[in-house]
Amino acid sequence: MPYTDPIHETHVSEPGLLVVDVAAADDATALAFQQLLADRWATATAEQTTRDAGQPGVRLRCYLDLRQQLTAAAVAMEPTRARP
Repeated sequence: MPYTDPIHETHVSEPGLLVVDVAAADDATALAFQQLLADRWATATAEQTTRDAGQPGVRLRCYLDLRQQLTAAAVAMEPTRARP
């Protein structure tokens, strides 16, 4: 597998830390997905996608911290749930 970059221990050293590898048809799709993650959680984003020779689409890797509080904007975007 050409895109098997090693995951460094610091990126997953505690519960709530994630490494997310994204494969998409194009740059716009991959970066839009990354933005959806960044809108909700603390995210170290990739500036650009990469292409692997001979492989379809593009890839990117970003790092999330689920331990961070939701931003006010993310809370406002949460769907309302019917209360029993």
